[in-house]
Amino acid sequence: MGQRIIVDPITRIEGHLRIEIEVEGGKVKNAWSSGQMFRGIEMILQGRDPRDAHHFVQRSCGVCTYVHSVASVRAVDDAVGVKIPKNARLIRNLLHAAQFQHDHLVHFYHLHALDWVDVISALKADPKATATLADNVSGSKVGGANYYKSVQQRLQTFVDSGQLGPFANAYWGHPAYKLTPEANLMACAHYIEALRLQAKAARMHAIFGGKNPHPQSLVVGGVTCVADLTPERIAEFLYIAKETQDFVKNVYIPDLLAVASFYKDWGGIGGCTNFLAYGEFPQNEKEPESLYMPRGVVFGRDVAKVQPVDQMKITEDVTRSWYEEGGKPLHPWAGETKPLKENPKYDTASSGGKYSWTKAPRYEGKSCEVGPLARVLVAYGKGHKDLKPLVDSTLEKLGIPVEALFSTLGRTAARGLETIAIGDQVESWVMELVENLKNGDNSTYTPYEMKDGQGVGLNDVPRGALGHWVKIKDGKIENYQYVVPSTWNLGPRDAAGNMSPVEEALIGTPIHDPKRPMEILRTVHSFDPCIACAIHVIDPDSNEVYKVRVC
Repeated sequence: MGQRIIVDPITRIEGHLRIEIEVEGGKVKNAWSSGQMFRGIEMILQGRDPRDAHHFVQRSCGVCTYVHSVASVRAVDDAVGVKIPKNARLIRNLLHAAQFQHDHLVHFYHLHALDWVDVISALKADPKATATLADNVSGSKVGGANYYKSVQQRLQTFVDSGQLGPFANAYWGHPAYKLTPEANLMACAHYIEALRLQAKAARMHAIFGGKNPHPQSLVVGGVTCVADLTPERIAEFLYIAKETQDFVKNVYIPDLLAVASFYKDWGGIGGCTNFLAYGEFPQNEKEPESLYMPRGVVFGRDVAKVQPVDQMKITEDVTRSWYEEGGKPLHPWAGETKPLKENPKYDTASSGGKYSWTKAPRYEGKSCEVGPLARVLVAYGKGHKDLKPLVDSTLEKLGIPVEALFSTLGRTAARGLETIAIGDQVESWVMELVENLKNGDNSTYTPYEMKDGQGVGLNDVPRGALGHWVKIKDGKIENYQYVVPSTWNLGPRDAAGNMSPVEEALIGTPIHDPKRPMEILRTVHSFDPCIACAIHVIDPDSNEVYKVRVC
């Protein structure tokens, strides 16, 4: 048996995630992912009015609020058979695109960048050389030697005060860091710029959603913001979207490419085998044919053979989860959320031990990665007119093969590339909305009658494939289940012993220093977990417990 390392909880994510790995010969031999929180909202929803469900489910998280809301109303839309108006479809697309623009920026700079960027190294940088570097690789609107010197002074003030704030207690000086001091300083400056921009980008949800987080304008049958469709509000939304997209293209993507050029070896680390995307952004009523981000499943990394998705082939296995077992894995419409009556026992030692509150979703019995990489692979395999050229040109710039996409580096790059593609669609959707309004079409809601039935709301959100399933009886919710992206990516093993995507991705990862498991964080963070600040690393051979705090 190799050395065991437990990282609990993983930081810079939403919620509480525990990762346990077994290291042998300096590499990860085995891995277990454990969700440490019980949700239970499905139980709360039973017996309630289906029209209220979206207000509850978006409270699952303070980050992914809109996406749960839209999945929920789509499920009830489906159950009652209502077709939403064109304007409602466009506004839902715009709000969803705003989520992507905001979420991916925050993830790259504020949740994931510190796995690649050594903040303390930036103190050694030459501000003039940093300005020259930035001029060569970035299109940021701010810069110059004086600017980078001021950023460096701010960082130095943090260090001198002994209070690094969000930069405290990380693995500064770790040999896995490869950026030059100047590249580190440039990235730190853009970290600060992105902080300012994300606050502005969040306003897009408030313009058509009433507030952020937890927008209020979605309803079964459409949206309620018809009074907000004024020229001033539409112009404000478009202005912020364009400003955000300008930062994406001129700062985020150049930074992504600059970082990736130092870490090409990570194009061979952290990959998975199967990929699932529900697709997103309907261009008309025909789904999935009209989805801008296409729907599909890829088995065995065979991108040339993207297969259609049948949601009836989705099941959840609870063999290794802290739930009562009801026999075979169940489709969400028949799904159950019954936590064990006895206190949960964490057990990764035995083959049938339970170790997570997260269920194990499977498609045709297979574990599938969901998220930006899955979406980009499906789009690439289908010859997407925008994404395929983006992927090809990026691979060419980095000088790496297409196989490098199946990796931690590929997962991180895919997130940036789809941000470009989706952000570029915003203006066309705004113009279509404006044209409808000019022609006298201001409809945003279709009346309907509540009826018994069942429905499904599939959408693809920044973190991956999200599905909500509802059964309605006597006008009330009889059963409600939702399978979220982090359930797909970060669940436990199933009855057959199949690993979840993150468990699979960690196998083979090099570990330089068990006391500072930087490499684990890189791959786990690349999935953008939404499941939070000390880390406990345990060496079972010596029985020594290392307590390490990270940012």
